[in-house]
Amino acid sequence: MPRVMCESQECVGNKSNGKLYLQTRGSKFVKFQELKVQEHSDQVPVGNIPRSMTVLCKGQNTRLCQPGDHVSIMGIFLPLPKQGFKAMASGLLSDTFLDCQRIVKMNKTQDDEFDGGAITEKEMELINEDDFYEKLATSIAPEIFGMDDVKKALLLLLVGGVDRSPNGMKIRGNINICLMGDPGIAKSQLLSYIDRLAARSQYTTGRGSSGVGLTAAVMKDPVTGEMILEGGALVLADEGICCIDEFDKMNDSDRTSIHEVMEQQTISIAKAGILTTLNARVSILAAANPAYGRYNVKKSVEQNIQLPAALLSRFDLLWLLRDMPDRVHDLRLAQHITYVHQHNNHPPKQFQPLDMKLMRRYIAACKTKQPLIPEELNEYISGAYVEMRKEARNNNEMLFTSPRTLLGIVRLATALARLRMADVVEKDDINEAMRLMEMSKDSLNAEERQKKPQSVTDQVYAVIRSLLPPGSHQTKVIKMADIEELAASKGLRPQQVHDCIDTYERLNVWQLDTAKTKLTFV
Repeated sequence: MPRVMCESQECVGNKSNGKLYLQTRGSKFVKFQELKVQEHSDQVPVGNIPRSMTVLCKGQNTRLCQPGDHVSIMGIFLPLPKQGFKAMASGLLSDTFLDCQRIVKMNKTQDDEFDGGAITEKEMELINEDDFYEKLATSIAPEIFGMDDVKKALLLLLVGGVDRSPNGMKIRGNINICLMGDPGIAKSQLLSYIDRLAARSQYTTGRGSSGVGLTAAVMKDPVTGEMILEGGALVLADEGICCIDEFDKMNDSDRTSIHEVMEQQTISIAKAGILTTLNARVSILAAANPAYGRYNVKKSVEQNIQLPAALLSRFDLLWLLRDMPDRVHDLRLAQHITYVHQHNNHPPKQFQPLDMKLMRRYIAACKTKQPLIPEELNEYISGAYVEMRKEARNNNEMLFTSPRTLLGIVRLATALARLRMADVVEKDDINEAMRLMEMSKDSLNAEERQKKPQSVTDQVYAVIRSLLPPGSHQTKVIKMADIEELAASKGLRPQQVHDCIDTYERLNVWQLDTAKTKLTFV
């Protein structure tokens, strides 16, 4: 506290009680910041709620952390002196605060300092192997069996696409994913793993979150008595990931507050005389159950999902995970679960999954890249989008293909380019993005596939037949490059295409030239 009474010999000897007054012109002002820290959820005593504490920072210690960060603070624990009537009423009780001396960012899972350094060459060699995309995807929740395509989509969610702002308009780069499926598919485990892996994230549940708790609440400041805004989960997860479990259990009025965040990436507030717009540049990862608890085969896909179309179109990928009885799959799943339970570790895989710290640093390095789509690929993307619209119209698919689908493909392709640490998007990135989009749609149309089972060979044959011009009676020649390109967009691998061509060539349906560049129908 600053001195109030003069302590010179003259004033003390004369007992004149000379007072000291602050001269603002001769004073030096320092930066000041007040923080409020909350106890980590792992360290809360049994049966208690998390405790909080006020921290006062001065000088160089200000602005070293942001809301939502995990920090370790060193300082001096001091009482806050009261004066006048408050001091008489409170007696020996006193408010306390921590006078901050040092702030360090911490990792979310381990009790060590946050390592944001560059990746060494040895670590890059460990990552950049032949199947580095598969390796990174397998390193996400290796204890969970299967779901390879879902893990690849979650890897792209962590990396994110590239934001674009043409003439004041904003096109988001963050990827939104919804996982919908039967109970016991490990949806919540995937969400909690992503919450631990992401550098900035918040984890909420549908019933435990109100619309105000997700966006922002108006509160009264205990110090000044003015109305202030308290940021919710979406604001705290700015430039991070917000995991929302039990998404289907949310009230409709609360769910509508997410609409603006998922597309415009902002939260507009008009409460208690406060008119403002908060940034919420966040990726939404939601998990939900079908409307009847489990997927009801006798009902249509629309009746099972029962989410508004305005919300579904904002999700780039919507996965429907079903628990189908299959003897071979069930046996492998049971062996996997018993191994994890016995050894407290994942079963041995084709390659060793990467450490969580290395994954976090590699994802941070990928986010620094800003890949662009070259002009020669614009025509290819446009043609692929028109074909997707045509198929959706002909097949009466549940999810209507809109321009948001096209933006979703661009976001996934730029995320794949970021994952390769490249500055330009390649054709393979777009094919993989379209393959993930097709696989997510196939999971929704699983009922149709059950009615009409089709082998991989039949699928490839249908793709090749679709390339033939209608009503053509001349010699029919198709380029192999066109076949492989269209097959890749349908989620078919090159090896499957070549196997189908060899099978039908032996049946004398078509012939392949010696250079293997053209296919001629007999």
